[in-house]
Amino acid sequence: MPILRTLPIIFCLFIAGLVSMPAQAAGDVERGSVLATVCLGCHGIAGYRNAYPTYRVPKLGGQHEDYLVISLSGYKSQSRPHQTMQAQTADLSEQNIMDLAAYFSAQQELSSGNPKTGGQIGRGKEKAAICTACHGANGVSAMPNWPTLAGQHEDYLQQALTQYKLGSRKDPVMAGQVMNLSEEDIKDLAAYYAAQPGLVSLH
Repeated sequence: MPILRTLPIIFCLFIAGLVSMPAQAAGDVERGSVLATVCLGCHGIAGYRNAYPTYRVPKLGGQHEDYLVISLSGYKSQSRPHQTMQAQTADLSEQNIMDLAAYFSAQQELSSGNPKTGGQIGRGKEKAAICTACHGANGVSAMPNWPTLAGQHEDYLQQALTQYKLGSRKDPVMAGQVMNLSEEDIKDLAAYYAAQPGLVSLH
């Protein structure tokens, strides 16, 4: 394997070690299901959209538990931008966060993917080759600290990639990966991952 192709893999493994969560009590799915009733007011409504900018709120069902803990903790610390999510997580304890992550991760039934609405899936598959080191073949990540992208809403993926490119959402790996992506590249990648069987809508 050429050295340039191994670098993303090595960097992913290095960063994954940096962001790994310390050993702690496991999340409880039943407690998480009670806490999640608030979350389902947005994440449990088919087609529910963020107001501005407009995009569908992400699917959470079947997402990696560790990644969900990292994400919710990022909102709570306000290191990850989104005013609504920062407000929703402000009063969550560490145990609450783990319980919510356990609940959403436990919803394992694969979706059939989404209908294509934007970019070109074939082009997106070619462009996604470098993404597999962290996000896995077809967008199903085998690394618990990195999100599964398969089946996620296309417009949400476009928004996330755009935020990484603009620097409003921060991650040392993603910053390097998206810096040279065009708007067309972002649409194609989002179309490809959205079309794959994966994450579940909870409605």
